[in-house]
Amino acid sequence: MILYKIIYLLLPLLVFALRNEPITPIPQTIKYNKEKALLGKELFFDPSFSADGKISCVSCHAPEYGGADPRIVSVGVYGKMGNIQSPTVYNSVYNFRQFWNGRARDLKAQINGPTHNPVEMDINETRVINILRKKYENKFYQVYKKRIITFDMFKDTIAEFEKALITPNCKFDKWLRNETHLTKQEKDGYYTFKKLGCITCHNGINLGSNSFQKIGVIHPAKDRVGDRYEVTHKEFDKYVYKVPTLRNIALTAPYFHSGATYSLEDAVNIMAYYNLGLILTPKENADIVAFLKTLTGEKPKILDEK
Repeated sequence: MILYKIIYLLLPLLVFALRNEPITPIPQTIKYNKEKALLGKELFFDPSFSADGKISCVSCHAPEYGGADPRIVSVGVYGKMGNIQSPTVYNSVYNFRQFWNGRARDLKAQINGPTHNPVEMDINETRVINILRKKYENKFYQVYKKRIITFDMFKDTIAEFEKALITPNCKFDKWLRNETHLTKQEKDGYYTFKKLGCITCHNGINLGSNSFQKIGVIHPAKDRVGDRYEVTHKEFDKYVYKVPTLRNIALTAPYFHSGATYSLEDAVNIMAYYNLGLILTPKENADIVAFLKTLTGEKPKILDEK
């Protein structure tokens, strides 16, 4: 009986391995400290940690929009406008770096950016700690068993919550595990996605977010803001960005760092033209879009937990 259960559990992984595909399914669960993550969830949704008391992390990473922002650029404290599209926070634990230009090495380091940015939340560490002491002192003691609250703890709890924001079991992942079938159009779309070369940058567990690449390889791109050049100051890194994840792409419009379009069909055509030098046929476009829509996963379970 035990051997049977082991075989039953390992069979989907074996099937996936035999497929030899360049995309990896998201694990159905991820290990994290639930108590810490739930505290981080409260902080993520709390607008107290902003200069005007109106902006929280969720203001720019809304669950109903796939953990992204439906606006071309986000609006921060006192109505100040950002200059770049907010990427999804879902599955960001699988990103090899954070932000479009990769300036933060991990989720915890990323929190420094929006917290202190004068356009986003514009709040310093001292004020954050004072708010934590007034509103969350007992909860932090329950998690950390310390009476002294630090800014590092603030970042640690939010990062733990973000770690739990995974979206497993999309249709494509289930197909990779041989648990469901794709339609002919969805399979044609995946084949075209690979044949044309999209898979070169959009691969792995997050279908991207594992490398830096230039937008405008064949035809020069026009919009340059927040690129890798701002980190390295090397001419080569102009128009270079962290490749965005394609998971839940149907939910996260507008697309690109500039929020150039709300249309997934247009986004596919734009990338084909600028980076592959191709003008897609209507069928190629429709097939790829059908494939991309199979990448919408389940809502992160922690959002419904208390």
